[in-house]
Amino acid sequence: MWDQLLDGLRSRDPRGNGGGCSPCPSPAEMALHKQEPAGSEAKGPNKAEEDGEAAGARGLQGAGPGFQPPEGGFGWVVVFAATWCNGSIFGIQNSFGILYVMLQGDLSGSGEKDPTLEFKTALVGALAMGMIFFCSPIVSIFTDRIGCRTTAASGAAIAFIGLLSSSFTKSLEVRYFTYGILFGCGSSFAFQPSLVILGHYFKRRLGLANGIVAGGSCLFSMSLPFFLKTIGSSIGLAHTFQVLSAFMFIQILLSLTFRPILQPSCDSYHDRQDKLASRNMKQQCGSQMRKYFNMRVFRRQTYRIWAFGIATAVLGYFVPYVHLIKYVEEEFKENEKDWILLVCLGATSGLGRLVSGRIGDCIPGLKKIFLQVASFMLLGLMCMMIPQCQAFEGVIVVCLFLGLCDGFFITIMAPIAFELVGPMQASQAIGYLLGLMAIPMTAGPPIAGYLHDYFGNYYLAFYLAGVPPIIGGLVLSVVPLIHQRMLKKQQMDSGKDKMLVSEAVLNGELLPGCPATEAHV
Repeated sequence: MWDQLLDGLRSRDPRGNGGGCSPCPSPAEMALHKQEPAGSEAKGPNKAEEDGEAAGARGLQGAGPGFQPPEGGFGWVVVFAATWCNGSIFGIQNSFGILYVMLQGDLSGSGEKDPTLEFKTALVGALAMGMIFFCSPIVSIFTDRIGCRTTAASGAAIAFIGLLSSSFTKSLEVRYFTYGILFGCGSSFAFQPSLVILGHYFKRRLGLANGIVAGGSCLFSMSLPFFLKTIGSSIGLAHTFQVLSAFMFIQILLSLTFRPILQPSCDSYHDRQDKLASRNMKQQCGSQMRKYFNMRVFRRQTYRIWAFGIATAVLGYFVPYVHLIKYVEEEFKENEKDWILLVCLGATSGLGRLVSGRIGDCIPGLKKIFLQVASFMLLGLMCMMIPQCQAFEGVIVVCLFLGLCDGFFITIMAPIAFELVGPMQASQAIGYLLGLMAIPMTAGPPIAGYLHDYFGNYYLAFYLAGVPPIIGGLVLSVVPLIHQRMLKKQQMDSGKDKMLVSEAVLNGELLPGCPATEAHV
């Protein structure tokens, strides 16, 4: 689901690292690259083999001007590994509705009736999804410091331990930690480097590589619900967790293929040593803190409104993924074909990514934000339509539209970030946005579960789940208007003919390898 944002960021990279404008921009990786002054992170040539991975994680920053990715070869092995990583992680996350029902069935076997069971069970999956976003800014630091291979392998190992340990307990409280925290954090650490590494092996074909990864992820999201439904009824919940842990174990091995091929620049190393020699420890620590926790993007009113609108909208975003399966079992007594709903969500989400990418490329400036407005408004309306469906087939139609909304809202996020804050701060803007999204996205499903526990049905839960996306869409609709007003005011005050978004580039932070005279790019 969220494997599209980095493609959008990289494909629009002014350094030319992307392979053109991909139709499928990607979602969590935007927090990966923390931009900095040119040459500030390159290592010495005597550490090339040891630190090449960390240097490579910074994109092409440490690479010389003559560096050319292989555009294939071993890179296709890396593409397969990234596809497996993205597909398995988000396939499991998006299929939690199946696990949700199995968790409740496992607990009901104890004979104890818990009046808050829906709330407590929903919190397991919501924690896992929320931790992926909450950890995004932190993962970017680890990827930058220790490299893609080590970060991804460590994250996959943590996710493996989380899933495996979830099979040895029936306590929801323990699974909050094993599935929610361990699996969620491990997934975040494994996921983001799997997208960064693609830029090491592809430039001209980067769009194709990202498209393969995105398509593979959709295939996982479409097939895993049926797979979980089949094996879950046969082997039980505990063994199902063990089978899922095998996906992460395979990912540990595949992460070892994330071998960096970018070599750091010798000139940048000497420049960095000269700068460090003139600074004391306090100044060095302050410089590192400013690099990784740069809050400059929040000075922009349009970004603050945009981030607030999206954070508000996602409060109800994950509710259908968690509760829809249980709802159709209660309402329509349908427990044989309920997995079809999640398949429909995954299929139309992939279609939405492709279509919205093409449409977004044709819409100039911040007007493309109205695609997000429309997707959130429709998503909220579809959530409210779920209790109105009189047959299982009606819920299928609703799920088709929900998937389209998911694809549209995710894909267009990267281009909007570029329009709002410029290319230098786009990655940080998305990183902070993902962190803000973590809290409401985690809170939504448990709140819906609590409403079910209190009222005995999901009607009010789905009605209220549709309200935040509609409110968020209304908030987003004012961003282009405010942006235009700020542009006119700036032109009147300064008398200079320049775009507002260019300020994000002229902020003292140059594109890596770009001289000061080119900072206006």
